[in-house]
Amino acid sequence: MLTGLLVTVLALSACSSDDSGSANGGNTGGTTASSQAGAVVQVSIEPAQTTDVNPTTPIVVKATNGTLTDVTVTNTAKGTKVKGALSADKTTWTSSDVLGYGAKYTVDAHGADAAGKTVEQQSTISTLNPAKQANPNMIPAPASVASTGVGVGQPIVFQFTYAVKNKAAVEKQLTVKSDPPQQGSWYWVDDKNVHYRPKAYWQPGTKITVTAKIYGVDFGNGVYGAEDRTETYHVHDSWIAKADGNTEQMQILHNGQVVKTMPISMGKDATPTHLGAHVISDKQQNYTMDSCTYGVCKGDPNWYRSEEHWALRMSNDGEFVHENPNSVGAQGNSNVSHGCINLNADNAQWFFNNFNLGDVVEVSNSGGKQLPIWDLYGDWALSWDQWQKGSALN
Repeated sequence: MLTGLLVTVLALSACSSDDSGSANGGNTGGTTASSQAGAVVQVSIEPAQTTDVNPTTPIVVKATNGTLTDVTVTNTAKGTKVKGALSADKTTWTSSDVLGYGAKYTVDAHGADAAGKTVEQQSTISTLNPAKQANPNMIPAPASVASTGVGVGQPIVFQFTYAVKNKAAVEKQLTVKSDPPQQGSWYWVDDKNVHYRPKAYWQPGTKITVTAKIYGVDFGNGVYGAEDRTETYHVHDSWIAKADGNTEQMQILHNGQVVKTMPISMGKDATPTHLGAHVISDKQQNYTMDSCTYGVCKGDPNWYRSEEHWALRMSNDGEFVHENPNSVGAQGNSNVSHGCINLNADNAQWFFNNFNLGDVVEVSNSGGKQLPIWDLYGDWALSWDQWQKGSALN
């Protein structure tokens, strides 16, 4: 029995001695053989998935138990290097260049530990190759209004080159910032066109910054966003025309003040001018008006083709504000046009010189139907509650 107890005591003593490091004369803070094996530098490369990688996914290289000494990422087809940055502690490298669609990249990374031991890690990453790429075309084209700015009624429009199935995913990547801030929302007119407008007309002098971060976004049906885009619009003074079919007069308001009133003739009973707020989308000093452009062609009693002057388009179905010398006798007393607002020569030229893209023509008492939401800029036909329901995020 005594022998057995002695063995037990010695065993316990040995265990205590090992935990305290007494085999080396006490715990000196050194590293044991087992911990040395665990301290070997390791290098990892992300993403771990190496095929069909979304090109917006950054390549990240990390070193554990050491630091990175060199990382090279190369486009194998072009031979170009992908730029990236090393963290301050040299343990993480992250790519800063956006990768391309349908491309292959080789990753070659080296790491080292404090003792100078090195390791190399390699990987090959291939990005997805979309069947189609959708471009984010903008209306109005920013370059077309760079010098004039836009009017207070101007909606911001993205027109994509392919249909959007995943509308919510795309809309999340669209932003509009206005200075001063104004509440606004998107509305999907159809699968290719999404419009943004504020709750009320833009404030004069507003700066509008529009961004579409759609590169790498899955539109659905094999379509991905082709490129990101950021554009800036500036809102000029407020110009609003109020055309009244009862009085046959049109008041012109500049920044809320009436500055001119002119006699008009709007659409006759068979072709009444649409009701509601119209937005100027184009202006031409000389313009050939042909009803066949919207389906009313020769042989139809409502067909027409004429050369007009000082013409500003206010809808896509042939409604303009323009000079018409043939209707001067009716201007101010009756409606005789095919839907346009007719003016005499002096008033038409004055209107042309003062109104630009995005300015507003509000039509009342015309006998026509409300301007449809799909008629280019029928955006203001909807109440704010109705408009917000057109967002894919609501």
